[in-house]
Amino acid sequence: MSLSVSSSDAFSLRFVNRVFVTRELPEKVMAPLRHEHDVTTWDGDGPVPNDVLVSEASTAEGLLCMITDAIGLPLLDRASHLRVISQMAVGVDNIDIGECSRRGILVGHTPGVLTETVADSAFALLGAAARRLFEGEREVRSGKWGPWEPFHLTGGDLHDTTLGIVGMGRIGRAIARRATGYEMRVLYSSPARKDLDDADHVSLEVLLAESDHVVLSASLNDATRGLIGASELRLMRPTAYLVNVARGPLVNTVDLIEALLSGWIAGAALDVTDPEPLPRDHPLLSLPNCLVVPHLGSASVRTRNAMAALAVENLIAGLEGWSMPAAYSTAG
Repeated sequence: MSLSVSSSDAFSLRFVNRVFVTRELPEKVMAPLRHEHDVTTWDGDGPVPNDVLVSEASTAEGLLCMITDAIGLPLLDRASHLRVISQMAVGVDNIDIGECSRRGILVGHTPGVLTETVADSAFALLGAAARRLFEGEREVRSGKWGPWEPFHLTGGDLHDTTLGIVGMGRIGRAIARRATGYEMRVLYSSPARKDLDDADHVSLEVLLAESDHVVLSASLNDATRGLIGASELRLMRPTAYLVNVARGPLVNTVDLIEALLSGWIAGAALDVTDPEPLPRDHPLLSLPNCLVVPHLGSASVRTRNAMAALAVENLIAGLEGWSMPAAYSTAG
């Protein structure tokens, strides 16, 4: 901490925390943080370089970070003053939570405020994949749009089908609610059975075998990394579609490519990938039955502003010694 004189009272001394923010955020969101603390923000293009991140964190009491920032031992070993980490995301797989806990560093995240928007995105991707909209759009742009044909680019339906949801947290439940409007049968797989009237808890194997569409909304951890590989993809129906709005490493990318090429499944729609971002020459981008978008699941103006505001609120609360509005808990 550094000692500074309050501008409002020349005779009043207060401690000012140094804070590093890894991306530029709207000024109206940042104003409360700047008012009370010494804030430095990375204003370069793209993610903050790791060496800059480590250097800035080494003198900071608070860190507001993104999922693109690696918060592990190389950073934590240098960040001897760090007391609070606030991430502008729900998932915290880029943060060494165990090490933060051991060092007494508080960690906040932004659940809840993005739930409905991500669920909307899941259905947008599902509809685009099942109805082959992106294939049709490519055809139009490439000048291949010909006369109407009765069975050209026919795909699957959403109504009266079975939707399998892998991971029944907040986002999974919001997806399930939307599915009822399509009169879909909903199956879900999760470590614990939930108290739900409109969805049936089944094993992952049963879900994959019986679903017309599979949406991944599980968190990424040691148990879920590589959850969907060759054996799981082979269990799916050849007419089924896979949608991932969670984290790319839930799916084995090499196996997914084989599944799409070999017809094990009909198609996939990915908001997240492994690696992320994909290089321009990646095989997934050449497959006509694979839609890839650049991690836009929560990308509405209202939701991203709400995420930023909650991340700031968490950071301020942690630095002031108050309870965070959304502290990360391994039990949650």
